[in-house]
Amino acid sequence: MQFTYDEFCGTESLAIKDDVYNYLIKARRHKIDDEIYFRNLKDKYIYLYKISFIDKKKALLNLLSKEEKVLENEKKLHLGWCIVDPKTIEKYITSLNEIGIEKITFIYSDFSQKNFKINIEKLEKILINSSSQCGRSSIIKLEICKNLDEFMKKNDEVYFLDFSTTSIDEKKENIKTLVIGCEGGFSKNERDKFNKNFIVGFDSNLILRSETAIISASSKIIL
Repeated sequence: MQFTYDEFCGTESLAIKDDVYNYLIKARRHKIDDEIYFRNLKDKYIYLYKISFIDKKKALLNLLSKEEKVLENEKKLHLGWCIVDPKTIEKYITSLNEIGIEKITFIYSDFSQKNFKINIEKLEKILINSSSQCGRSSIIKLEICKNLDEFMKKNDEVYFLDFSTTSIDEKKENIKTLVIGCEGGFSKNERDKFNKNFIVGFDSNLILRSETAIISASSKIIL
Protein backbone atom coordinates (compact mmCIF):
# COMPACT_ATOMS: atom_id res chain seq x y z
CA MET A 1 0.00 0.00 0.00
CA GLN A 2 1.31 3.46 -0.93
CA PHE A 3 -0.80 5.11 1.78
CA THR A 4 -3.73 4.43 4.12
CA TYR A 5 -7.03 6.20 3.54
CA ASP A 6 -8.71 8.02 6.41
CA GLU A 7 -11.23 10.79 5.79
CA PHE A 8 -10.15 12.60 8.97
CA CYS A 9 -6.41 12.67 8.40
CA GLY A 10 -4.85 16.13 8.32
CA THR A 11 -5.44 16.90 12.00
CA GLU A 12 -2.59 17.08 14.52
CA SER A 13 -3.75 13.83 16.14
CA LEU A 14 -5.58 10.96 14.48
CA ALA A 15 -7.53 8.13 16.11
CA ILE A 16 -7.99 4.95 14.10
CA LYS A 17 -10.37 2.08 14.84
CA ASP A 18 -12.51 -0.58 13.18
CA ASP A 19 -11.32 -1.56 9.67
CA VAL A 20 -8.32 0.79 9.58
CA TYR A 21 -7.22 -0.39 13.03
CA ASN A 22 -7.62 -4.04 12.05
CA TYR A 23 -5.62 -3.54 8.88
CA LEU A 24 -2.74 -1.52 10.32
CA ILE A 25 -2.40 -3.03 13.79
CA LYS A 26 -3.63 -6.60 13.43
CA ALA A 27 -2.84 -7.42 9.80
CA ARG A 28 0.23 -5.24 9.19
CA ARG A 29 1.36 -5.51 12.84
CA HIS A 30 2.42 -1.87 13.18
CA LYS A 31 3.78 -0.88 16.59
CA ILE A 32 4.26 2.26 18.67
CA ASP A 33 6.66 4.71 16.96
CA ASP A 34 5.99 3.26 13.50
CA GLU A 35 5.45 5.94 10.84
CA ILE A 36 2.58 5.62 8.36
CA TYR A 37 1.47 7.70 5.36
CA PHE A 38 -2.19 8.72 5.05
CA ARG A 39 -4.39 10.51 2.54
CA ASN A 40 -7.98 11.75 2.83
CA LEU A 41 -8.39 11.93 -1.00
CA LYS A 42 -10.09 15.31 -0.62
CA ASP A 43 -7.00 17.55 -0.67
CA LYS A 44 -3.64 17.26 -2.43
CA TYR A 45 -1.60 16.36 0.65
CA ILE A 46 -0.03 13.17 1.88
CA TYR A 47 0.33 13.07 5.68
CA LEU A 48 2.96 11.27 7.72
CA TYR A 49 1.88 10.10 11.19
CA LYS A 50 3.65 8.29 14.04
CA ILE A 51 1.81 5.81 16.27
CA SER A 52 1.84 6.99 19.90
CA PHE A 53 -0.69 4.69 21.60
CA ILE A 54 -2.31 1.30 20.94
CA ASP A 55 -4.96 -0.60 22.87
CA LYS A 56 -7.28 -3.47 21.93
CA LYS A 57 -9.73 -1.36 19.89
CA LYS A 58 -8.00 1.81 18.76
CA ALA A 59 -4.71 3.53 18.15
CA LEU A 60 -3.64 7.17 18.34
CA LEU A 61 -1.20 8.81 15.94
CA ASN A 62 0.54 12.19 15.88
CA LEU A 63 1.14 14.22 12.73
CA LEU A 64 4.82 14.51 11.79
CA SER A 65 4.60 16.26 8.43
CA LYS A 66 2.47 16.90 5.38
CA GLU A 67 3.50 17.28 1.75
CA GLU A 68 1.55 18.49 -1.25
CA LYS A 69 1.93 15.58 -3.63
CA VAL A 70 -0.32 15.20 -6.66
CA LEU A 71 -0.07 11.91 -8.53
CA GLU A 72 -2.36 12.07 -11.56
CA ASN A 73 -2.11 11.56 -15.30
CA GLU A 74 -1.78 14.79 -17.27
CA LYS A 75 -4.23 13.51 -19.89
CA LYS A 76 -7.85 13.80 -18.75
CA LEU A 77 -10.53 11.43 -20.02
CA HIS A 78 -14.24 11.28 -19.25
CA LEU A 79 -15.84 7.92 -20.08
CA GLY A 80 -19.50 7.32 -20.74
CA TRP A 81 -19.94 3.62 -19.94
CA CYS A 82 -23.28 2.22 -21.04
CA ILE A 83 -24.38 0.12 -18.12
CA VAL A 84 -23.44 -3.54 -17.97
CA ASP A 85 -23.66 -6.06 -15.12
CA PRO A 86 -22.54 -4.24 -11.92
CA LYS A 87 -20.30 -7.21 -11.07
CA THR A 88 -18.37 -6.55 -14.28
CA ILE A 89 -18.04 -2.86 -13.42
CA GLU A 90 -16.82 -3.68 -9.90
CA LYS A 91 -14.21 -6.05 -11.30
CA TYR A 92 -12.72 -3.75 -13.93
CA ILE A 93 -13.13 -0.26 -12.50
CA THR A 94 -9.90 -0.66 -10.51
CA SER A 95 -7.96 -0.99 -13.78
CA LEU A 96 -9.56 2.20 -15.09
CA ASN A 97 -8.61 3.97 -11.85
CA GLU A 98 -5.00 2.83 -12.23
CA ILE A 99 -4.93 3.98 -15.86
CA GLY A 100 -5.95 7.42 -14.61
CA ILE A 101 -9.51 7.97 -15.85
CA GLU A 102 -10.80 11.27 -14.48
CA LYS A 103 -14.54 10.56 -14.58
CA ILE A 104 -17.04 7.83 -15.50
CA THR A 105 -20.69 8.47 -16.22
CA PHE A 106 -22.79 5.30 -16.25
CA ILE A 107 -25.46 5.55 -18.97
CA TYR A 108 -28.67 3.58 -19.31
CA SER A 109 -28.51 3.05 -23.08
CA ASP A 110 -31.18 1.32 -25.18
CA PHE A 111 -29.54 -2.10 -24.78
CA SER A 112 -28.66 -1.74 -21.07
CA GLN A 113 -30.68 -3.95 -18.75
CA LYS A 114 -32.78 -1.49 -16.77
CA ASN A 115 -32.84 -3.74 -13.69
CA PHE A 116 -29.09 -3.21 -13.21
CA LYS A 117 -28.50 -0.78 -10.34
CA ILE A 118 -25.20 1.01 -9.82
CA ASN A 119 -24.06 1.29 -6.19
CA ILE A 120 -21.90 4.43 -6.21
CA GLU A 121 -20.93 4.08 -2.54
CA LYS A 122 -19.64 0.54 -3.07
CA LEU A 123 -17.69 1.58 -6.16
CA GLU A 124 -16.08 4.48 -4.29
CA LYS A 125 -14.86 2.09 -1.59
CA ILE A 126 -13.33 -0.10 -4.30
CA LEU A 127 -11.67 2.96 -5.85
CA ILE A 128 -10.27 4.16 -2.52
CA ASN A 129 -8.56 0.80 -2.04
CA SER A 130 -7.28 0.96 -5.63
CA SER A 131 -5.77 4.43 -5.15
CA SER A 132 -4.18 3.34 -1.86
CA GLN A 133 -2.40 0.58 -3.75
CA CYS A 134 -1.37 2.46 -6.90
CA GLY A 135 -0.60 5.78 -5.19
CA ARG A 136 -3.11 7.91 -7.09
CA SER A 137 -4.00 11.06 -5.14
CA SER A 138 -7.70 10.97 -6.07
CA ILE A 139 -10.34 8.52 -7.25
CA ILE A 140 -12.49 8.48 -10.38
CA LYS A 141 -15.50 10.81 -10.19
CA LEU A 142 -18.72 8.85 -10.70
CA GLU A 143 -22.21 9.79 -11.84
CA ILE A 144 -25.25 8.19 -13.51
CA CYS A 145 -27.17 9.37 -16.58
CA LYS A 146 -30.67 8.14 -17.47
CA ASN A 147 -30.02 7.89 -21.23
CA LEU A 148 -27.61 8.75 -24.02
CA ASP A 149 -29.56 11.85 -25.07
CA GLU A 150 -29.08 13.38 -21.62
CA PHE A 151 -25.37 12.60 -21.70
CA MET A 152 -24.89 14.21 -25.11
CA LYS A 153 -26.68 17.38 -23.95
CA LYS A 154 -24.40 17.71 -20.93
CA ASN A 155 -21.11 17.13 -22.78
CA ASP A 156 -19.42 18.66 -25.81
CA GLU A 157 -17.51 16.85 -28.57
CA VAL A 158 -18.56 13.38 -27.49
CA TYR A 159 -16.75 10.56 -29.30
CA PHE A 160 -18.24 7.09 -29.68
CA LEU A 161 -16.38 3.79 -29.84
CA ASP A 162 -18.10 1.74 -32.52
CA PHE A 163 -17.33 -0.03 -35.77
CA SER A 164 -15.54 2.60 -37.86
CA THR A 165 -12.89 2.97 -40.53
CA THR A 166 -11.46 5.82 -38.43
CA SER A 167 -9.01 4.31 -35.96
CA ILE A 168 -9.01 5.56 -32.39
CA ASP A 169 -5.26 6.06 -32.82
CA GLU A 170 -5.92 8.79 -35.38
CA LYS A 171 -8.13 10.80 -33.01
CA LYS A 172 -6.75 9.98 -29.57
CA GLU A 173 -5.12 13.39 -29.09
CA ASN A 174 -8.53 15.05 -29.53
CA ILE A 175 -10.65 12.71 -27.42
CA LYS A 176 -11.67 14.14 -24.05
CA THR A 177 -15.03 12.34 -23.75
CA LEU A 178 -15.67 8.83 -25.06
CA VAL A 179 -18.76 6.62 -24.91
CA ILE A 180 -18.50 2.82 -24.88
CA GLY A 181 -21.58 0.68 -25.48
CA CYS A 182 -22.90 -2.17 -23.39
CA GLU A 183 -23.19 -5.78 -24.56
CA GLY A 184 -24.92 -5.56 -27.93
CA GLY A 185 -23.48 -2.14 -28.67
CA PHE A 186 -25.65 0.80 -29.68
CA SER A 187 -29.17 0.75 -31.11
CA LYS A 188 -29.98 2.14 -34.57
CA ASN A 189 -31.84 4.99 -32.90
CA GLU A 190 -28.74 5.90 -30.92
CA ARG A 191 -26.39 5.59 -33.90
CA ASP A 192 -28.60 7.94 -35.95
CA LYS A 193 -27.82 10.69 -33.42
CA PHE A 194 -24.04 10.30 -33.54
CA ASN A 195 -21.89 12.93 -35.19
CA LYS A 196 -20.31 10.84 -37.93
CA ASN A 197 -17.02 12.70 -37.51
CA PHE A 198 -16.82 11.58 -33.89
CA ILE A 199 -17.01 7.81 -34.33
CA VAL A 200 -13.82 5.82 -33.82
CA GLY A 201 -12.98 2.14 -33.77
CA PHE A 202 -10.19 -0.42 -33.43
CA ASP A 203 -8.13 -1.96 -36.21
CA SER A 204 -9.75 -5.33 -35.57
CA ASN A 205 -12.57 -7.42 -37.00
CA LEU A 206 -13.26 -9.08 -33.66
CA ILE A 207 -16.14 -8.17 -31.37
CA LEU A 208 -14.93 -7.08 -27.94
CA ARG A 209 -16.73 -7.30 -24.64
CA SER A 210 -17.60 -3.92 -23.13
CA GLU A 211 -14.97 -4.24 -20.40
CA THR A 212 -12.26 -5.20 -22.91
CA ALA A 213 -13.20 -2.30 -25.16
CA ILE A 214 -13.21 0.30 -22.38
CA ILE A 215 -9.81 -0.71 -20.98
CA SER A 216 -8.24 -0.98 -24.44
CA ALA A 217 -9.58 2.41 -25.56
CA SER A 218 -8.60 4.13 -22.31
CA SER A 219 -5.08 2.74 -22.51
CA LYS A 220 -4.63 3.97 -26.07
CA ILE A 221 -5.78 7.48 -25.21
CA ILE A 222 -4.06 8.00 -21.85
CA LEU A 223 -1.00 5.77 -21.60
